Amino acid sequence: MKLFVGIDVSSEELEACLMNPEGDTLETVKVKNDLHGASHLRDRIIAVSDKLSSSEIHIGLEATSVYSWHPAMFLHEDESLRKRKTKVFTINPKLIHKFREAYADLDKTDRIDAWIIADRLRFGRLTTTIVMQEQYLALQRLTRMRFHLVHNLTREKQYFLQNLFYKCNAFRSEVDSSVFGHAIMEMLSEKYSLDEMANMEVADLADYLKEKGKNRFPDPEHVALCIQKAARASYRLSKVFEDSIDIVLGTSIQSIRSIQAQLKELDKAIARILEGISDAKCLRSIPGIDLVYAAGILAEIGDIERFSDQAAVAKYAGLTWRKHQSGSFEAEDTKRIRSGNRFLRYYLVEAANSVKNRDPEFGQYYRKKYKEVTKHQHKRALVLTARKLVRLVDVLLRNDQLYTPRRKVKNTGE
Repeated sequence: MKLFVGIDVSSEELEACLMNPEGDTLETVKVKNDLHGASHLRDRIIAVSDKLSSSEIHIGLEATSVYSWHPAMFLHEDESLRKRKTKVFTINPKLIHKFREAYADLDKTDRIDAWIIADRLRFGRLTTTIVMQEQYLALQRLTRMRFHLVHNLTREKQYFLQNLFYKCNAFRSEVDSSVFGHAIMEMLSEKYSLDEMANMEVADLADYLKEKGKNRFPDPEHVALCIQKAARASYRLSKVFEDSIDIVLGTSIQSIRSIQAQLKELDKAIARILEGISDAKCLRSIPGIDLVYAAGILAEIGDIERFSDQAAVAKYAGLTWRKHQSGSFEAEDTKRIRSGNRFLRYYLVEAANSVKNRDPEFGQYYRKKYKEVTKHQHKRALVLTARKLVRLVDVLLRNDQLYTPRRKVKNTGE
């Protein structure tokens, strides 16, 4: 006999419903969402389990960001619960919401929400548990922070380019060198006016770029000429407006450099943790998957044995398409599911974009999918390539195997 425990989580409280396999409520418990409250809840779960002589305990919580993490990990790691074969599930809130629709006549309260979660546990078919080793969780905090910073950096660069257009609207069309290179960023941060840039000696500007760029420009004289051409072709601003734009550009440059420095520190920390995870070698053996992509994928998947097969991994990442079939009709145009782990999906798609450029098999597959349609070609082909990558990742991790392009790896199914 199994004991099912549904827990409705908020920042302040945990509302639990303990249910038997017949769907009868055995006990309800309401405690604070802190160590003392979770300890009391654990004691009540153990007491009811021992009274029932239950063979297993299944505990379910909605994946409500940071609020459910502490109680889920506490219950998962507790030794007394482990001895009673306890499994802890963090459930997608969308899954609970859909299940609740079958009980349209019920009120919306914390106690009822806990009951619905327990009832959903009773129905089973939940394959992904909270089980993740500490090293994966530590890696996940770093990779998700990196995800956050990369998106902040993208936004900051876009904002910088908008303000650069005010100062020198012809810059991007005339200068083929990266705006975000060290030398050009230094030049813009020193608040040269357009007239100063336009009238500067080409040799002096070229020497400036060479020095600030640490001799990385293959042709600094050409870049200097392009900058002067852009300066002469751009609209002039009033002194008061140009001064404001210079301050904004300088502040934006500082933000960009700060984020870039933070990313370097994160990458060092990610590398240290990844050294202790043997699965990283499997993923990094795939051409195009570097340290960041391997870390991002492993941080979200954790131990591959959490998943029954590669299809379960794909569904967890949200790289699954719904079937629409009735009788002899089956729709060809289907939509990707909207749920799934967006971080895992992001790293898989980004990795697929890199792998397709370095591995002939993936490159050929991408081009084939690209040619199949006339709309959204790149996006569709890339997502399908990511789905193909899931199968390879699953095989390598499950078999502790390195990728060898000349030898076909054993696949676990489509």
